[in-house]
Amino acid sequence: MGCCQSSFLTESHPEKEHGHNRQSHHSHTHCLSTQTHPPSVGLDPSFFEFSFSDFKAATDNFNSDFIVSESGEKAPNLVYKGRLHNRRWIAIKKFTKVAWPDPKQFADEALGVVKLRHQRLANLIGYCCDGYERLLVAEYLPNDTLAKHLFHWENQTIV
Repeated sequence: MGCCQSSFLTESHPEKEHGHNRQSHHSHTHCLSTQTHPPSVGLDPSFFEFSFSDFKAATDNFNSDFIVSESGEKAPNLVYKGRLHNRRWIAIKKFTKVAWPDPKQFADEALGVVKLRHQRLANLIGYCCDGYERLLVAEYLPNDTLAKHLFHWENQTIV
């Protein structure tokens, strides 16, 4: 099992929320197995590696009141709504511990997905691979999930 490591670029913010006064996420990060690799060229500067404690604070310790998408047989992962220290709303997808055992593979997949950007998509803004925790964070869109709009349309009125 590897560890997560980031470059030395750290953002700090003067806002204080939940007793914290520092944003502890890093840009240009890499999840490493046992060797250190230089930062990749061309990474999106708005893509961050967050700590698990950032997400615990943003979701009130993953309180069930913050769940916006339930897990099921086909999607065993939970999605939480959260608020960062800078007051930005985010959506956090928390994967099961067995879904991504290799932290480098998880980070590589996240770095690949971040390249897909569009104004009509909830863009990926970061990830966390802290111990056995694997989480993706995206912009929060408040109008329910895509699955609800696609598969539960019979309950919606036509406009």
